[in-house]
Amino acid sequence: MQENAGIQGVTDGEFRRTYFHIDFLEQLDGVETRGGLTAHFHGAKGDVDFAPPVLHVTGKLRHVKPIQVADFNFLKSVTKRTPKVSIPSPTMLHFRGGRDAISREAYPNLEDFFADVAAAYRAEIKALGEAGCTYLQLDDTNLAYLCDPKMREGARARGDDPDELPRRYARLINAAIAERPPGMTICTHLCRGNFKSAWVAEGGYEPVAEVLFNDLAVDGYFLEYDDPRSGDFSPLRFAPKGKIVVLGLVTTKVGALESKDMLERRIEEAARIVPHGSRQRDRSRIASGEAEARRRDGTGRVGILTGTQWLHAKVETRCVCQPRRQRSTRPAATLFVSKVRRKALHGSFQAS
Repeated sequence: MQENAGIQGVTDGEFRRTYFHIDFLEQLDGVETRGGLTAHFHGAKGDVDFAPPVLHVTGKLRHVKPIQVADFNFLKSVTKRTPKVSIPSPTMLHFRGGRDAISREAYPNLEDFFADVAAAYRAEIKALGEAGCTYLQLDDTNLAYLCDPKMREGARARGDDPDELPRRYARLINAAIAERPPGMTICTHLCRGNFKSAWVAEGGYEPVAEVLFNDLAVDGYFLEYDDPRSGDFSPLRFAPKGKIVVLGLVTTKVGALESKDMLERRIEEAARIVPHGSRQRDRSRIASGEAEARRRDGTGRVGILTGTQWLHAKVETRCVCQPRRQRSTRPAATLFVSKVRRKALHGSFQAS
């Protein structure tokens, strides 16, 4: 279905996972799950309480086997397009439990903990690269949670500094991806929680924006700008040249589909904020009809937009980018509106 829709990069939907993060992280030596930490999600149909297990680090962390390679190999075997892998950000082993969820016997010094987390991720990324993976996404709710005043207070209550955590997490992520193989694109996805079309956090990206856009050594960012709780576009002023920013304008939380005109206006609004961004209206394209983003060349022929393709899998917005070696001439920052639901609704803004 994804290929028939014209999507150039595909996922398996992650339907074999129980949780987006736990299934992966509990396969590291030294990690256990215990109890549950209740989160209060809010949605159009009312509130939903959800208590996923809490990850605890009980011993020295080690990557003892490839975790996502088998799933990647299956996906690669059934598609002719670019297979995409999503794994939880390494920050997921720290934020929700904090110091108290990390064994003091195994890690009296937290810097040793962060070093071992990064080493485990480097081993997994190496295994994925050897299997042929060229696109990897790190799913990170924690940087988005640190935009919510209540979540920031929760971090303080656990003994962490919410102003310092984004910097520490950036160093962790950079160390985790430092040895990525040539040709692999790595991006990060941020959202404020999504469970049964409900959300858990709110707040604009301002508290983490400068670190997010300038300290993280990733190729692109998949953001969430689908309603007012996401704040305005002003944090995009920190977006550097050569990075991709996916705006995430199409919501997964209500059934009504956003209009083409509204999406185009919001892309143009964001484009006025991003440094070096072109404001030319004809750079913004959002398709109607079968809802594929397309462009016309000088002969009038229609072709699928290159560079980035999206897939809505389960409740999250997904993206596939060209490998790094194919994007060396991409100018400035590039804005995209995420494709979501069962149809391929695309839009883009190409910076000048």
